[in-house]
Amino acid sequence: MNKPVMTSMQRVLTTLSHQEPDRVPLFLLPTLHGARELGLSIKDYFASAENVVRGQLLLRKKYQNDCLDAFFYAPIEVEAWGGEVIYREDGPPNSGEPFIRSLDQIKALEPPRPAETPCLRKVLDAIDLMKKAVQDEVPIIAVVISPFSLPVMQLGFDRYLDLLYEQPAIFWNLMQINIEFCVAWANAQVQAGATAICYFDPLSSPTNIPRDLFIKTGFPIARQVFSRTKSPIVMHLASGSTIGILDDIISLGAAVVGVSAAENLTEIKQLCRNKLTILGNMNGITMRHWTLSEAEDIIKNILRQAGSGGGFILSDNHGEIPYQVADEILLNIAALVRKWGIYPLDWTSV
Repeated sequence: MNKPVMTSMQRVLTTLSHQEPDRVPLFLLPTLHGARELGLSIKDYFASAENVVRGQLLLRKKYQNDCLDAFFYAPIEVEAWGGEVIYREDGPPNSGEPFIRSLDQIKALEPPRPAETPCLRKVLDAIDLMKKAVQDEVPIIAVVISPFSLPVMQLGFDRYLDLLYEQPAIFWNLMQINIEFCVAWANAQVQAGATAICYFDPLSSPTNIPRDLFIKTGFPIARQVFSRTKSPIVMHLASGSTIGILDDIISLGAAVVGVSAAENLTEIKQLCRNKLTILGNMNGITMRHWTLSEAEDIIKNILRQAGSGGGFILSDNHGEIPYQVADEILLNIAALVRKWGIYPLDWTSV
């Protein structure tokens, strides 16, 4: 017998408690598609909080999504420090030239104050408007870039790796500055109405650095941020691998982990069962070419591996669905979740 229909918040809270809600929660994260819904360029779309809120509400109604996504674009955090943002017509804004041009600048850096920084103020206003629109019926997911991964945009990847390996004192100086900013930015979004914070930390993935380096760097940095953030946290490695550091992520106290499309969900489910909710792991890059039958096979396989017993939210594996993924595909994904994601998932044992 099917369970009574839940609100999105009830559905998510039930799965976070490792119980089975009425159906598998769906977090579609088409950050840029709101611009298309409103007939705006991506730059004009992100020019106002009101545009983003209208776009998110339209997309949720269209896809019957179980969250609102308060994420604007990754370089908004370097924009807050005075860095450059480069807009594109068909993809997410990118950061321009790194704003830290010499290591001497690091000593003088002061973290931006979110409520007083115009680009961050827009995000806070958007979260406030989302909260007023949905109250406690829908989770609002906000985002911070980890202090450990942010310097890829602050310094540039090559110069950051040099700093990481060759200048430990200056590295930790930058980390403490970034930690203060990250905590303030996370808690400002929580105060504005965000339900949870997604902590994007791709550099910490075993895809990018060995675990022993993570334990010395990304791990203690995350521990500081997690302990001071006033909401549940999603640890997201932005399509990077999690296998090898899952126990570490659990020990940090994360509520959810975003997992890669390249990973074995059966193995991850075994490691995370009753400890950590899994978010994933549809491949947003290949998604743009999915046929109806391919989408059905992929989603059924994902649900078969990770859906039973709760503790699973269906989403893409990167945290942002590419602009090129057509509405028809996203509508099909939403319909497939309503078809195959109803609990109990009896068909998975056939």
